[in-house]
Amino acid sequence: MSVNIQTIKDIRFYLTGELADIYPETEVSAFANIIIKTLFKGFKLHVFALPETRLTQKQTNQVISICRELKNGKPLQYVLGETSFYNCTIKVNSGTLIPRPETEELVELIIRENKGFRGSILDVGTGSGCIAIALAINLPGTKISGIDISEGAIALARENAALNNATVSFLRADMMDFDATQLRSTDIIVSNPPYVRESEKKLMAANVIDFEPHSALFVPDSDPLKYYRSILNLANDILAVDGKVYFEINEALGKEMNDLLEKYGYSDIKITRDLNGRDRIIKGTHNG
Repeated sequence: MSVNIQTIKDIRFYLTGELADIYPETEVSAFANIIIKTLFKGFKLHVFALPETRLTQKQTNQVISICRELKNGKPLQYVLGETSFYNCTIKVNSGTLIPRPETEELVELIIRENKGFRGSILDVGTGSGCIAIALAINLPGTKISGIDISEGAIALARENAALNNATVSFLRADMMDFDATQLRSTDIIVSNPPYVRESEKKLMAANVIDFEPHSALFVPDSDPLKYYRSILNLANDILAVDGKVYFEINEALGKEMNDLLEKYGYSDIKITRDLNGRDRIIKGTHNG
């Protein structure tokens, strides 16, 4: 079957026809907007308002190729190799999680609560570096570091920092077996560690299960808070008195996380709900 994609308007019709049986209409429309923005990167925004804007043959071929991968269930962010996160362009690959809107809410909370902050922040399990980079850009004068067990993730995070002109120090380290002497004292620790219980896999979309790294997602049902406990042990060594922790959490484990922070002697513990009304972020103050 011949494919006739000559204009921006044709992209929308083509994607709708090809993907309607797989994705909701709103999602296909969002795909189209992102793909058009990617194809015309560097062009002024008025291009998007002109449905008759013509495509080159290369752009047409790109649309067909992208659509083919979407039909196979591959997330658009992996197909394009990048995504937008808190107004930053973040490159992603199969070794790193795709940043979520909930994680943008975590970043937003930290920025809102720490205006004018000039201390240091450590991002544990940094992955693509999205949290650390967004914080570095929006809290100027702050010293930002990120650690991750994956050499590949650290390399990608460094690339993303350069891409966004952000000053962040990235270091390969295992949060479960960390030598605290590798880092100096820090004022804030932030982390979005693996927190989805194995039993919750069946509730997740197939494209997440099939394409995103399981090591960055899942924890055993028998010990779902193991990464938080390890980070809090690290915090005992490096977090300043009156320093803060901010964690993204499993919506079903808010009480358990509150109890864990209390056990470690934190005060001013607060759970924040995400835009969907789910317990998603917890913060606490370190009492030393």
